Amino acid sequence: MKSPSMFRGLLSFSSMTMISRVLGLVRDMSINAAFGANGATDAFWVAFRIPNFMRRLFAEGSFSTAFVPVFTEVKEKGTHAELKNLMSRVSGTLGGVLLLITALGIFFAPQVTVLFSPGAIDEPRKFELTVDLLRLTFPFLLFVSLTALSGGALNSFHRFALPALTPVILNLCMIAGALWLSRRLDTPIMAMGWAILAAGILQLLFQLPALRGLDLLTLPRWGWSHPDVRKIMRLMVPTLFGSSVAQINLLFDTVIASLLIAGSQSWLSQADRFLELPLGVFGVALGTVILPSLSRHHVTTDTAGFSRALDWGLRITLLIAVPAMFALLLLAGPLVATLFQHGHWTAHDTHMATLSITALSFGLPAFALVKVLLPAFYSRQDTRTPVRAAVASLLTNMVLNVVFLLLLFEWWASPALKQLPWLEGLARLPGLHMALGMASAMAAYVNLWLLWHWLKRAGVYQRQPGWARHMLRLGVACAAMVAVLLLGRWVWPDWTVGVSVVDRLWHLALLVCGGGLTYVGMLFATGFRLRDLRGA
Repeated sequence: MKSPSMFRGLLSFSSMTMISRVLGLVRDMSINAAFGANGATDAFWVAFRIPNFMRRLFAEGSFSTAFVPVFTEVKEKGTHAELKNLMSRVSGTLGGVLLLITALGIFFAPQVTVLFSPGAIDEPRKFELTVDLLRLTFPFLLFVSLTALSGGALNSFHRFALPALTPVILNLCMIAGALWLSRRLDTPIMAMGWAILAAGILQLLFQLPALRGLDLLTLPRWGWSHPDVRKIMRLMVPTLFGSSVAQINLLFDTVIASLLIAGSQSWLSQADRFLELPLGVFGVALGTVILPSLSRHHVTTDTAGFSRALDWGLRITLLIAVPAMFALLLLAGPLVATLFQHGHWTAHDTHMATLSITALSFGLPAFALVKVLLPAFYSRQDTRTPVRAAVASLLTNMVLNVVFLLLLFEWWASPALKQLPWLEGLARLPGLHMALGMASAMAAYVNLWLLWHWLKRAGVYQRQPGWARHMLRLGVACAAMVAVLLLGRWVWPDWTVGVSVVDRLWHLALLVCGGGLTYVGMLFATGFRLRDLRGA
């Protein structure tokens, strides 16, 4: 029975990821306090988002989902010498390809900036700053992708804690860059570029001793013609879209946000940060933990075990993602005001960030469920089916970006702004970045529906008993939690003006604890037990 093993793996991965995500909030608090939301900060977020997007697309997305099933198959059926040779060949091939991509990214940084931040072209200082930062941050892709390779190998041996803890290094480096190094540079924001570069190197070094302990640390060798490497490459191509549609949508948002009012990139980045907490701690964690188990069930043709493992993942995801969605919808403003409204971060910034968090959090259940459904395809080495869902989702996102932008501009713009050329009017009206969050959330639900439809049609998943009872408990518990949070927002309606930091802290702590305890309490009152977390 594999569910208890997966549950222990989930606890291990999630607890380490929680440390990383909490430090991520501290990181953003440090950046916001040191720099605020302005053109320079926007330049950094663009320069960081490009290699970070490619990291999630190549390293955590397509590569990991293609590498882990093949690695697991060799681990289950082959010898340790074959497994070690695979590590050598994959690391050499991946490193060689990414070294070339990194060199091209550094050399063509101005052209990459034009592509992903067209709004900066008319602002020479912002454009130059983005290019300089991008040349520092782009090598992060190389180092973090090799880190993902070692992490995928460790996960296949059920060593989940160390890979999950590794991102802590990135957050610590960025905090040091914002609070210490920025004060020592003529251009303070450049400290963040140096912090990203240092973090990439340190993260890779951090995992090497664990690989040595498994006797998998070996010199990289070029292996383009190796059959398993070619198999991984073939599986990777379609998953470039299928595994990271949310990140591709986010990058489209980056391009459009560059055309909006200054600060939009920073406000959008805060929405991404708040979603990363539940998504990283539970959504990504579940996808990471469940992929080796689903791959093993597929290799051993254990169809019943495959269904039980996937069913367990879906139930756990809903238990976390649905209340997290309601909590973010109701507490976005208090969270931003409490955590970020100090230093150069103003009440206006709090209001703007709240808009994007509210819009994007509506899609949280879809984002999380997609993370669990995708391994159901990748574990069977079916990387083509998710591409169709991803393309449909991307097209939906692109269309809805324009539709929601037009609607919000029509509703919010003054007659004077409507007389201006459209792009100029967009660049002067605050709050339009909310449209990008709304479009991404709706696109995520399109992706989810299509994946679910094709999974059912494939006939590899049989729903386990007890779903009606599970959904009833979830609905009752969420309703009780929402009532408590609404009461708290009624008692404390204002969080931005005339409220001390101490008052914000204890008000927020009371709301979070009250809402959380109410949710958990109602789950247990309606018959939920801890053993339900372990599956059938």
